[in-house]
Amino acid sequence: MSVGLVIVSHSAKIAEGVCELAAQMAADVRLVPAGGTDAGGGAARIGTSFEKVANAITKAGQGDGVVILTDLGSAVMTAEMALEFLDEDERATVRLASAALVEGAVAAAVQAQAGGSVEDVLRAAEEAVVSIRPEALEPFVSRSAAAPGTAKAAAPEGPSASGSWVLPNDMGLHARPAAVLARGLADLDAEVTVNGIDGKSVMLLMSLGLGKGKTVSAQAVGPDAEAAIELIGAAVEDGFGEMNEDGQH
Repeated sequence: MSVGLVIVSHSAKIAEGVCELAAQMAADVRLVPAGGTDAGGGAARIGTSFEKVANAITKAGQGDGVVILTDLGSAVMTAEMALEFLDEDERATVRLASAALVEGAVAAAVQAQAGGSVEDVLRAAEEAVVSIRPEALEPFVSRSAAAPGTAKAAAPEGPSASGSWVLPNDMGLHARPAAVLARGLADLDAEVTVNGIDGKSVMLLMSLGLGKGKTVSAQAVGPDAEAAIELIGAAVEDGFGEMNEDGQH
């Protein structure tokens, strides 16, 4: 079982599309769209529906909790209203994320696929906003950077390992390979950086924009450092499963 996600949007097509995208990274996670309102004849129209959101929470909540992601302001209000009508035990397992809808859903789905708790999945959603150049938003998007007014985290200690590889697959480090790496590294006891960013963050990996022929350089520190580098190397050299026996896409 895993944490389920509810995607609340004013548009049924947007909610369904976000679920479709996130499912590519997390095939085993329950993703439930709750978009639009039902007009006469069953056609969907722009807006949000209390009934749709409430039913989606029930459907998604057949695992280890539910994280809800929303788009615009009234979607938040609808979700909050639905939460108020849950019984106390069910309400304790549901979280409403303050997160970008698409980025948050992808990051949350990857974390849920990796077996994260409802709090882990919520945190992944809320930390997911990145730019094309992630360093432009530091310290807000880098888990390795200290927040303003806090002490700088101690440097990781333990065995270290590193490696570099050239991306052989046509699409390079796109969304699915980024999710593969982030999921694989999540449970390893090591701090891992890939081309200078957090290797356990699917959104930061995607933001690198590394295409075919680009170099992936990784460094890891901690008890599982060697395993982390081996995992990355094996995935890259295999083309993330996107190569045939002749080495072609």
